Amino acid sequence: MTVEGANFTWVFEFLLLGLSEDPKEQQLLFILFLSMYLVTGMGNLLIILAIATDVRLHTPIMHQVRKAAAEMGVKQAKSTIPGETPW
Repeated sequence: MTVEGANFTWVFEFLLLGLSEDPKEQQLLFILFLSMYLVTGMGNLLIILAIATDVRLHTPIMHQVRKAAAEMGVKQAKSTIPGETPW
């Protein structure tokens, strides 16, 4: 089976155009976005830890909820980073 007209372009860099050209502002924006990403990841880990440590939440339905929430949170956070998502 051949794919005609398909795009096989590889992206090796990602530029955020329109935010700022000032290096100091770029550094501030990088720190801001990195901190938001880390807070999101830590929040997801805290939710998983809370469910794992509370015995009352060790039911089959909670395992499914935990798995779905963790996957959704990770995928949602990773979807904003082009080229870094394995799925």
